[in-house]
Amino acid sequence: MSVELSRGEEIGLGAVDDGGPSVIRMGLGWRALRRPRGFLGRMFDSRPDIDLDASAVLFAGERAQDVVYFKKLTSDDGSVSHTGDSTIGGAGQEDDESIEVDLGRVPPEIDQIVFTVSSFTGQRFTRVRDAFCRVVDAATGTELARFTLAGGGASTAQIMAKVRREGAGWRMTALGAPASGRTFQDLLPAIRPHL
Repeated sequence: MSVELSRGEEIGLGAVDDGGPSVIRMGLGWRALRRPRGFLGRMFDSRPDIDLDASAVLFAGERAQDVVYFKKLTSDDGSVSHTGDSTIGGAGQEDDESIEVDLGRVPPEIDQIVFTVSSFTGQRFTRVRDAFCRVVDAATGTELARFTLAGGGASTAQIMAKVRREGAGWRMTALGAPASGRTFQDLLPAIRPHL
């Protein structure tokens, strides 16, 4: 049974050795607002549909050790992988981009993985509807938790969620913090207060 999280809420994922999921998938979905048709639509915004990019930044303490995003699809140790870039979004119900984390293979020095989404085209989240992130047990396809981004906002990025070690297990926190930036590098200063 999936849990709907609000900003700041957490859910325990358990330990792999105690029956918790061994591989999780963080899915991201969104729907771009439709532009008006015709001449007014072209005047309103001639840019393409919004291109959101999911990233996962692996931290050891407060130090970013590695990253997975559309230009680097697998972490150096192979424990985190990006399934590929979507440049248009979907219907707001399915995952448009996803990142898989093999919790048992994450190196012991990595204590947190932060998931972000940014508008590579620089458009603001006022152009986005039905944005969400969700964590799924990759082995069974069971959705464990979902965080729906309420409202759009003038930001160009969101620090969506993080998973962090908790003893022998892992815990997910819904963050939903607005930020500015087109890439994960731009977002590092905004991520640090959430570590």
